[in-house]
Amino acid sequence: MATFALPFCEIPEDLQLRILSFLTPTEISSFACTSKRFASLCQEDGKIWHAMCNRRWGKKTKIQKWGNGQVAYRLLYKTLKGLDNLIGFWRLCGRANPAASSPPLVFFDWGPSFVLGSRVLSTGDDTYQVKKTPFLLMGISPEGRSENFLDLGGGGCNLRSWDDFEASSSGDLVPVDVNFMGNGHIMVEENRNNFREEQKSSGDESDDVISSPDFSEMYTQFANKTSPGGERRRQRRKEKERQASRTKWEPEHFIKVADCSPTPTKPLQGLWKGFCEGRNMELYLVKYDEVGGIICRKVEDLSLSRHTPPVFWTPNHLVIRSPFSAEEELLLNSRIHVSPLAEVHENVVSGMLYMKSSYDMVLQGEAGNGNGFLRGEGRVWLYENGTFSFGFLRDQFIIDLKHVALEDGCLADELVASL
Repeated sequence: MATFALPFCEIPEDLQLRILSFLTPTEISSFACTSKRFASLCQEDGKIWHAMCNRRWGKKTKIQKWGNGQVAYRLLYKTLKGLDNLIGFWRLCGRANPAASSPPLVFFDWGPSFVLGSRVLSTGDDTYQVKKTPFLLMGISPEGRSENFLDLGGGGCNLRSWDDFEASSSGDLVPVDVNFMGNGHIMVEENRNNFREEQKSSGDESDDVISSPDFSEMYTQFANKTSPGGERRRQRRKEKERQASRTKWEPEHFIKVADCSPTPTKPLQGLWKGFCEGRNMELYLVKYDEVGGIICRKVEDLSLSRHTPPVFWTPNHLVIRSPFSAEEELLLNSRIHVSPLAEVHENVVSGMLYMKSSYDMVLQGEAGNGNGFLRGEGRVWLYENGTFSFGFLRDQFIIDLKHVALEDGCLADELVASL
């Protein structure tokens, strides 16, 4: 049976637009240079670029809600592509004295019409659950301008739309610029030129001039010696005074946690959570270093510029499989597991690692010589379910860790706030 090749120009236009929506932006730009007709065809924002945005992000966010639905989809595609790299975990980069509002760990995910960066915190209720509080909200204005705001108080919970965000407590919101310094590094700095507030203020003033109150309202205003719209102007003036008196939020740097999940060859890699001897849940970051060892640090310590010792370090990642010697079995079975009170420890140990660090690991609060008290040797025990624990020979504790996991792009073990 003979087949015939149909030229692209003879294909119905709807089908042409459908085909073009599967190309990359670079390929569309190249195709638009071939003729004036095709250049005009590539300008079909609502068919080509809407289909491209919907195919890539339609299941993650409501693309028609961004910028109140007034943004060109070609511009929206460029904006969402830049924000796509943010999705995931980021940690605060080292500073001498980080602000109390600067979280050590931030998780970015898609909102209905914005990207939301949330603080990842312990719930403090003796469970492995974590909670998220809003920290950085990133959206786009109807004019296509990026709008980014810090929520210093973290009170903007249950945000379902940009309108919910605008209705939240503005006293804790700080306009910021988010500068991308490569794929894995961002700098967040305050933007004192709050164009959004100025635009709203100018709009309110125009309303005061254009709209005229009725005579009864005018009489009331004169009787109270106030002018129409005076209350709104006083509120704006108080807000400007509050902004001027507030201490400027210092720039902060955040680094993306690239290797936040275990792999078959690196089973301990990633973000973990566990309870220390003081019954406080801590977040840990475990990495495989360049010399073949495994290093574990507290995420909170990574936000400090001063040197902080790692929690533990192994000189290699050679796993010793069970069964163990009688001495090692006694060392394991005689220890107390530090885990939530409601947690029943039934994990089966499948292997272990020797902890023999060359780092000067110092126990906080312990006095000693000039270098403090060294933790010394210890063990890392691997469980069959993929989790692990660690302990030091100097005490009788085992710190059980659980992975800070994602399920369908959402944070697992998250405490969901009630409405």
